[in-house]
Amino acid sequence: MRVSVDRSMCVGHAQCSAICPSVFGSDESGYAVVLGDGSVEPGDENDARLAADSCPEQAITVTG
Repeated sequence: MRVSVDRSMCVGHAQCSAICPSVFGSDESGYAVVLGDGSVEPGDENDARLAADSCPEQAITVTG
């Protein structure tokens, strides 16, 4: 499973990093970033999906 963030849609609510801090973080301006290469470890998949579903702007894409 992989995740990505459309930074043009993110407004910095930081819900994703609060729900799944092992996959999502924030840059110096407070906008979401994916930590690492976008691959999600098997133990983090449910939280990554929840983070994507919880994004108010739907800026997170989950594949795989």
